[in-house]
Amino acid sequence: MVKIRLQRHGRKKLPYYHIVVADLRSKRDGRIIEDLGRFSPTQEPSLVRLEQDRVIHWLKNGAQPTDTVRSILKKEGIYYRLHLERWGKSVTEIDETISQWKEDRQKSQKPADTKAQRMKAQLKAEEEAFKKEQETRAREEAEKAKAEAEAAKKAEEEAAAAEEVKAEEPKAEEAKADEKADDAPAAAEKSEKAEVTAETKAEEKAETTEKPKAEAKKEEEKKPEADKAEAKEEPKKEAKAEKTEEKEAKAEKKAESKEDESAGKKEEAADEASDKKDSEEEKKK
Repeated sequence: MVKIRLQRHGRKKLPYYHIVVADLRSKRDGRIIEDLGRFSPTQEPSLVRLEQDRVIHWLKNGAQPTDTVRSILKKEGIYYRLHLERWGKSVTEIDETISQWKEDRQKSQKPADTKAQRMKAQLKAEEEAFKKEQETRAREEAEKAKAEAEAAKKAEEEAAAAEEVKAEEPKAEEAKADEKADDAPAAAEKSEKAEVTAETKAEEKAETTEKPKAEAKKEEEKKPEADKAEAKEEPKKEAKAEKTEEKEAKAEKKAESKEDESAGKKEEAADEASDKKDSEEEKKK
């Protein structure tokens, strides 16, 4: 297959290209069939030089352009020229329509910026960004300084208020002392009244305590008489108790003597019974 493609020439970072017809199997810089023009993208504006008749000839014979070459041919109006030829237009009509088409296309398109223009625009954008950054920094510093000034002012106001409070404290103490001095007579009267009431209460308590004491004395006076009567009755009670104890002891002794007698009789009866048994056994023998 035959291809219309670009063949690179030039030096590093400054290339230009040949538009050539070559076999698909050949290398990029290898053997070519025909040279059709030049393309230099590094120039301002980019340079395109073509042999239009030979390009149309190879396109009609089935040569396939690469994507880059196809875009170049479209911009140069080669495909539009082929279209007009197929419609049976004459050469003069084709040249007029192609020239008019190029003029309209240039008017509709904005002119491409050159490298110097692009660099200038980039520098301008960088300067604007730097200015904006400086403005924002200055604004932030101003706000920070304003906040610090407000904080210092607030601290001064608080210190002044504290000093005013300290200055008012002695006056308040003097006023309290004056109030206490004014209230001293009233306090003395209250204390006197309190003392009088305390004395009256003490007297009432003394009266209430004296009555039970007198009653207790009367009861104590009555107690010796009762104790004397009890003391007189105690020897009698003791004598009676001794008599009853003696009677009980005698009765116990009698009971014990009776029990001893009964026990002696039982023993004698048992001895007699045993003697009888012995004598009967001897007789039997």
